[in-house]
Amino acid sequence: MINASISGETSSGGLRRISSALDKHNPKIVIIELGANDGLRGLKLPQLKSNLSKITDLSLDKHANVLILGMQLPPNYGSAYTKAFSNVFIEISKNKQVSIVPFLFTGFESDLQYFQADRIHPNAQAQVLILDNVWPHLFPLINKN
Repeated sequence: MINASISGETSSGGLRRISSALDKHNPKIVIIELGANDGLRGLKLPQLKSNLSKITDLSLDKHANVLILGMQLPPNYGSAYTKAFSNVFIEISKNKQVSIVPFLFTGFESDLQYFQADRIHPNAQAQVLILDNVWPHLFPLINKN
């Protein structure tokens, strides 16, 4: 397992780096967990969708199985934007026929004991809950390989 993430990265940064990471590591599975920082910065959603779609396509072109980890935004971003934001991940999953965890923090998203002081980033206690959300979607991909 290679963690090629960079804290604070946007989908644009991920898109810039994905080709070299795919070439270097030749992964069998690519887990895409990008987009939250785009949403928090108010990025236009067509750009987010384009970036994530291209990352997915590049991964599929290298014969990797893809798992998208969906995100949601806090409600203070407005219901129209937050709903459209969440739908980006689902639409890509459907369009590209790849696996998705609809929301990484399902089941504990409003329980502050699982988040750092910023109320956005999960803490160490949350990791087992994140695993519980991801594993049912990741395990079948592992078994494919």
